[in-house]
Amino acid sequence: MSETTLTKPTARPAEIAAHPKLNIVYRTDPDRIAPLLPPGIEPTGSPNVYVGIYCVPIRNEPEYGVSTKVDAVWNGIKGQYSFGIGIDQEAAIFVSSETNGQPKFPCTTRYFRLGDRIEATCTHQGYTFLEFRGTITGEADTDGSDVVHDEWWTKYSRAIGGAEGQWDFPPHVVHVHQVSEPVHVETLDGELVLRDSPWDPYTELLPMEDLVDARLVTSRHKERSITNGGPLDPVAFWPYADTIGGSRWPGERGGPKLAW
Repeated sequence: MSETTLTKPTARPAEIAAHPKLNIVYRTDPDRIAPLLPPGIEPTGSPNVYVGIYCVPIRNEPEYGVSTKVDAVWNGIKGQYSFGIGIDQEAAIFVSSETNGQPKFPCTTRYFRLGDRIEATCTHQGYTFLEFRGTITGEADTDGSDVVHDEWWTKYSRAIGGAEGQWDFPPHVVHVHQVSEPVHVETLDGELVLRDSPWDPYTELLPMEDLVDARLVTSRHKERSITNGGPLDPVAFWPYADTIGGSRWPGERGGPKLAW
C-alpha cells in the first residue's frame, strides 16, 4: 500500500447511492466467446467474462441487478458486449429494451456486506445460477484517473407476424460510452459458483475455468451517452435474434433452447 490518501464517497450510512458495485472477473475458454457474438461484433481473444452485481437508485427506489459482459470490438473500438442485465424492477425492463435495446430481464439478486463479508446470489426462473461469497482483504490505490468504458448492445425488431428474415427495425448496434472516476476500491478473497440453469446458461456457454479478480468499486460518474452505433448485417444477424427473454443468450421463442 502506498501512502496515497483514498477519498471515500460522501454519503449517509446505508444510502443506496454509495452502495459499491461488486465486480467479478472469471476466465473461460476464449473459443466459447466468439460464437456468441453477433456477426460484425468481433472478439478480442480475451478469455475474460465480467460479472457486475449492483444496487443503484432507479425510479426513486433501489434496483438490484447483475450484468454479464465480454471484451469485444465494434467499428475498431474496443469495448464490451453485454449478454444480459438481470434486474428486479419490471418497470425498467421493457422500456429499456424498447428504447435502447438494453438486454434486461427479470432477476432476483441478494447482495449485501456485513463487516468484511460480502455475499451475493442471483435467481431467475427459480434457478439460483450464481453465488459469490468473499472477504475484504484491503483497499486498492486509486490514482484519480478516469476510466473510459465503451459497451455494445443490439436493438432490433422482427417483422409483425414473424415472417422469416423480415424486420420492422433491422439490427443496429447501440454504443454506450461512459466516463467515471473510481473513488474507493476494496479487494476481495472469495469464491464464485456458477450453477446449471437453462435460463442463464453460464455453465454451458461460458464455463468458468478460474476466478481472476473480485473487488468492490465505488465510482463517481462523470459522463454517459447512448447512441446509435450503426447497422449490422440483417441476414447474418437473423440467427441471433431469438434469445432467452430480454437477454442476448441464444434461445428459442423467448425461452431456453431444448439442447445446446
